[in-house]
Amino acid sequence: MNSLWTFAGKYVRVISAVNYRIGSMAMYLLLLMLAILTYSVVSNNVFGSPAVWVMEMAQFTMAAYYLLGAGYSLQQGAHVRMDFLYERWSPKHRAMVDAMSIFFVIFYLIILVFGGVQSSSYALEYGQRNHSVWGPYMAPIKIIMTTGMLLMLLQAIAEFCKDMATIRGVTLEALPAAQARISPETPCAQPSFMTPAPNQMAG
Repeated sequence: MNSLWTFAGKYVRVISAVNYRIGSMAMYLLLLMLAILTYSVVSNNVFGSPAVWVMEMAQFTMAAYYLLGAGYSLQQGAHVRMDFLYERWSPKHRAMVDAMSIFFVIFYLIILVFGGVQSSSYALEYGQRNHSVWGPYMAPIKIIMTTGMLLMLLQAIAEFCKDMATIRGVTLEALPAAQARISPETPCAQPSFMTPAPNQMAG
């Protein structure tokens, strides 16, 4: 059993580090989207030469931004939740609720990744293009979106491991503070899986 938790700790550390780095880079896609939209305004109003690719490229950039950053957001606990009761519960009670919730998220993400792989394969095999004036190839953005969903799935499994460790009173391998999930009460606090369980503190 100890070897299982050791593996879980290493898995959490690796996946969290990967999502942290990718999410940190993905946030700059917003600047790219801003640059694209700025170019659209300037080319249309100043030079009188509107670009046919601008709106679709901005949409693709936004899709890449929120999907490549989805795993990072999950890791940091940045997704919306109702804290009215959640913040009053003990860490173990929260972990139990989170484990049940994340189980359904994992199931849903598996379906999304499966569909994304099929859609990306179709786009690659048949050279699928979007039905628009620009007509871009769809394979690149579909591959990026599927990669983002896969990263979120891997992070969801890592979050499930953290919650199960909290429920069982096990301390997983510690993560760097910058890559740890932040608790809702104290923004700089350690994540729940790094905090000793109640029975450990009592001893």
